[in-house]
Amino acid sequence: MDVDKMLAELRLEREQIEEAILTLERLARGRGRRRGRPPGWLKDATSAAAVSLGEEGPETLSIPSAPRRRGRPPGSKTKQAQPMEA
Repeated sequence: MDVDKMLAELRLEREQIEEAILTLERLARGRGRRRGRPPGWLKDATSAAAVSLGEEGPETLSIPSAPRRRGRPPGSKTKQAQPMEA
């Protein structure tokens, strides 16, 4: 039995376990609700998980055929006041 070799392997394993613990602690701290829009990959992952579980939400019911247009819809701007005719 080579005790030095065993000690080296155990130290390496301890370092790997400590790294795993730190990673899990970071994940646990960052699990709170974040502000703003979720990233696309997260939205896709949650909707795929909902579909696989059989849940139907508003994301899974409507699939737009064309990309949504951004900005103000046409005709929604404030129109100028017409001068009153007497």
